[in-house]
Amino acid sequence: MNDLTDLLAGVVPFVRVAEALSFRKAAEQLGLSTAAVSKSVSRLEDRLKVKLLTRNSRAVVVTPEGKLFLARGKEAIASLEHARAQLGRSRTQPRGDLRVSASPILGPLLVAALPRLVTSHPELTVHLDLSDHLRGLISEDVDVAVRVGARASSGLISRVLRRPRWVTVVAPSYLARHVRPQHPRELAGHACIRFVDPRGKPVPWSFDGQDHEVSGSLLVNQGNLLLDAALAGLGIAQVLDLMLGELVREGRLLEILPDHACEGPTIHGVTSPDRQRSANVRAFMDFAVATFDR
Repeated sequence: MNDLTDLLAGVVPFVRVAEALSFRKAAEQLGLSTAAVSKSVSRLEDRLKVKLLTRNSRAVVVTPEGKLFLARGKEAIASLEHARAQLGRSRTQPRGDLRVSASPILGPLLVAALPRLVTSHPELTVHLDLSDHLRGLISEDVDVAVRVGARASSGLISRVLRRPRWVTVVAPSYLARHVRPQHPRELAGHACIRFVDPRGKPVPWSFDGQDHEVSGSLLVNQGNLLLDAALAGLGIAQVLDLMLGELVREGRLLEILPDHACEGPTIHGVTSPDRQRSANVRAFMDFAVATFDR
């Protein structure tokens, strides 16, 4: 053992003896033998090169130097106990930083729901980053990611949050100028607002469980732009139902081709094995399930 290790090992036995003024009582508190406690205190005194206690068969007395060291020793023990209590709470109560990465298409939904999370867990600080890649989940110190479609790799833990539905929508202003399509094949004569993936490739639309290529002069790379363009009457868009909020209910967008709608890509919550038991991650996963399962 080095000097610091010896020093730390002797602090608790010394403090307990100095408080109880008894080696026997200190040994009982620590679950050690009286001889072990005496040896630990003697080693501490040797390291400090000072007498902390005087003892005889009748009494234990704390020396002036011992009183000085006792005050600092009690502070050190109290700090360690406080740190241990904080660690214990961090395992059971969400608190501190939570780093979340989410697909950009899910950002608006998460932000709208976040007040519920932060109100329930006021000691939690949420860092939300919108990104579609999983490769940095560990290297970039991300606690949990929410992704559309691709499942986690074998090294990560995933939880299904929702299986959304593809919905094809259009603004009333567009239908005022065009004939409402009754079948997916009739989309050939319409302006379809297309989404492009990170590689710049247009994503096909889905009907009846099949991919359908559509055409249109407007392509966007963000989900909110699909909705903005559709609301502006620029054409027809296909989006996940969870993106719509109240737009259809309010009549600002109309669903078309509902009989041909099909299931969309699964929404997953993803984390690493060493983080899945974190109180912060558990709280977020429960929040995400409640948010997306609506």
